[in-house]
Amino acid sequence: MSTSRIVLTVYGADRICASCVNAPGSKETYEWLQAAIARKYETASIEYEYIDIDQPPRNDTFIEKINNDELFYPLVLVNGEIVAEGIPRLKPIYHALEQLGVS
Repeated sequence: MSTSRIVLTVYGADRICASCVNAPGSKETYEWLQAAIARKYETASIEYEYIDIDQPPRNDTFIEKINNDELFYPLVLVNGEIVAEGIPRLKPIYHALEQLGVS
């Protein structure tokens, strides 16, 4: 198991993105990711963060890119690196976690 801190960040909004019709909302995706990761891995070293793009906590380039339609939400990052956007798939997220030593 990894001893370094791993942060999984989900950027999202209460509204469904235009390209994600019939997909779960960002908050549901955030909760689903937590549950899916917890079923597969020891998660003590993983910190989860949800950022609402409609109430940004700070000046953030990812929020700017989402608002400029350069990226889709929900946007999933692992330690600041984009691993999924729009409708996320677990395989690339799991791969990113494994690369950081999560087992």
